[in-house]
Amino acid sequence: MSNPGAVDATPITSTRQLVDYLAAGCKPRDQFRIGTEHEKFGFRYGDLTPPAYEPHGIRAVLEGLAENGGEPILDGDNLIGLTRGSASVSLEPAGQLELSGGMLESLHETRTELAAHLQEVRHVGERLGIGFAPLGFHPTQRREQMPWMPKHRYAIMRGYMPRVGGLGLDMMTRTCTVQVNLDFCSETDMARKLRVGLLLQPVATALFANSPFTEGRPNGYLSYRAHVWTDTDPDRTGIPPAFLEPGFGFADYVAWLLDVPMYFVTRNNRYIDLTGRSFRRFMEGGFTDVGTGPATLGDFADHLTTVFPEVRVKRYLEMRGADVGSPEMMLAQSALWVGLLYDEAALTAAEAVLHRHPWSEFAALRQTVPRLGLAAPWQRGSLRDLAREVVAIAADGLDARGRDESAYLAPLQALAAGDPTQAERWLARYRGPWGEDVSRIFAEAAI
Repeated sequence: MSNPGAVDATPITSTRQLVDYLAAGCKPRDQFRIGTEHEKFGFRYGDLTPPAYEPHGIRAVLEGLAENGGEPILDGDNLIGLTRGSASVSLEPAGQLELSGGMLESLHETRTELAAHLQEVRHVGERLGIGFAPLGFHPTQRREQMPWMPKHRYAIMRGYMPRVGGLGLDMMTRTCTVQVNLDFCSETDMARKLRVGLLLQPVATALFANSPFTEGRPNGYLSYRAHVWTDTDPDRTGIPPAFLEPGFGFADYVAWLLDVPMYFVTRNNRYIDLTGRSFRRFMEGGFTDVGTGPATLGDFADHLTTVFPEVRVKRYLEMRGADVGSPEMMLAQSALWVGLLYDEAALTAAEAVLHRHPWSEFAALRQTVPRLGLAAPWQRGSLRDLAREVVAIAADGLDARGRDESAYLAPLQALAAGDPTQAERWLARYRGPWGEDVSRIFAEAAI
């Protein structure tokens, strides 16, 4: 989740401003970039418990990273992140450490950025006796055992989540994801990529499944993280049907956003709790009972970060449906979507696949994939059949870019051909050499 940023105090006087705000993200194709974000759980070497903010915990990790440069991000007096150019390091609610990478030209640059970040985190963590493991759901700890970071927005969300879903607090504290951020050149291009991304997101969830354990035991799912998202907050998650309507555009996305309940606004470095109130009402006159004043573009930018559909629209698109995993799989996630969406022929081929079936069939996969992964029923076979077709299209798309990036898809090509997913490999380790001791996953998954 986002760090606080610069505040745009421009008053909102019409929804046209909000549409224009999103449309300003359109850029020429030759300026398309790739931004990768990924999270990982911290654990103490001694007892494998998640480190608290302090003492000698997550704050110390950030302070160690700051020794190599970066501007501190503060919430009150608390260090909660760092910015380095267009990249940043931030904290999820339970101290999951996130890199929001810069917008880069190629997957090769993404690989270099990832390797440098992981090396730096390892170096700092070793001094503190803290390791980091990229897993989709925390494999051992109960919800009440997870620490909370001192970020005011998380305190507001912590109070609100139990009112709208059964697993929202688990989403906040016990999940980690990887996502890729991609550009669009026009409103039509945005809508095409959004539709393909939404409908194929269950395929990505299956390919990257990496969360088969809960509280020290198999949980019956391959992506328990994905299951958690089905019971988090229906107002702001999933695959909103409106996104798939013909002619969908920026104005339609804004119309949806205006009726999604808010979390907060900030005034004078103070968070004001607005949970349950709509942005539409906010625009119509503010909330005088809590002293917000008029709605601003900065408030809208914050509101954009508090909705969580499977693909999120900002001034770029965020593909959000995958468990975090090994570094090779993190790169493969970016490669999959770059290959599918950045080449016109590949995007057209992906659309042709989707047109063969009603959108409801893809949406239904969101319920079956968390448990069954690539074995989920699909047409006369399994979802692996569809994954094989989708990965092949992505490979063609990467080849067409002419940047020698196709090798990053190798892990997905192996999965499509029949290899076990990350989750299935962990389950085999659990039933075999681990002797049903889930705690051994930390050493093997550590970055």
